[in-house]
Amino acid sequence: MRAYVFPGQGAQFSGMGQDLYDASPVARDLFSRGSTILGFDIQKIMFEGSVEELKQTKVTQPAIFLHSTILAACLGNDFKPDMVAGHSLGELSALVANKTLSFEDGLSLVSKRALAMQKACESEPSTMAAILGLDDATVEKVCTETKGVVVAANYNCPGQLVISGSVASVEQACEQLKEQGARRAMVLPVGGAFHSPLMEPAREELALAIEETVFNTPICPVYQNVNAKAVSSPDEIKKNLVLQLTGPVRWTQIMENMIQDGANEIVEVGPGRVLQGLFKKVSREIETKSAALTE
Repeated sequence: MRAYVFPGQGAQFSGMGQDLYDASPVARDLFSRGSTILGFDIQKIMFEGSVEELKQTKVTQPAIFLHSTILAACLGNDFKPDMVAGHSLGELSALVANKTLSFEDGLSLVSKRALAMQKACESEPSTMAAILGLDDATVEKVCTETKGVVVAANYNCPGQLVISGSVASVEQACEQLKEQGARRAMVLPVGGAFHSPLMEPAREELALAIEETVFNTPICPVYQNVNAKAVSSPDEIKKNLVLQLTGPVRWTQIMENMIQDGANEIVEVGPGRVLQGLFKKVSREIETKSAALTE
């Protein structure tokens, strides 16, 4: 069975999507529609922008979404998913790819998500940190025992977990985790505490937009971040998407569940190869590859 997976924030690079634009009239149409929806020339920033320009949350999230969904659209009849999933932002790309959301509605939600998250980041100093070399239970215990707001946010693969919260609490937790034997506990260069309770203002703002959006019955199940389970009910997909901004990304569990449910080929759709690497940490036997346009 073939699973298509979609990357999240951090996979962006200058020049992303130029090959799609040059090769496909479908891509050119979608890029044009994307810029119209966003109200600025996103393709110019994607193709020619500096690293700093691409790092702006209001640019990064739509850019990765556009690269992923346009690539999936360009695959045409070759795009035959048995299951899909996306890491954080990538879940919205997955929901467009499996026809739960229209391209326009998906991009509109991504744009609103990015702006709401940026606003939440500016209201309180917060951050995230990558913890390597400890089991999940140890990291969770330290987060629980640390004063202030700090939670397990991204379960990326066994032995790699990202924590999220207020700057002071994350730094304190990092010191404790090093004492517990973490190989590394490093604060990440991110704008704020994504997938933590500090994103509650953004969740509330996005929830209104999600409620007003039409969710269709998908062509295949999506494994969602908050519960790591295969979901096909539009109402349940919508409910889980609302919870996503303040809930953890259970990517380790998603990978394990996809493989358990029969996935034997993983196709990463979008910039980078991060998700393929994470799958290899779960199973050396699994076949992974990047999506590519057919000639």
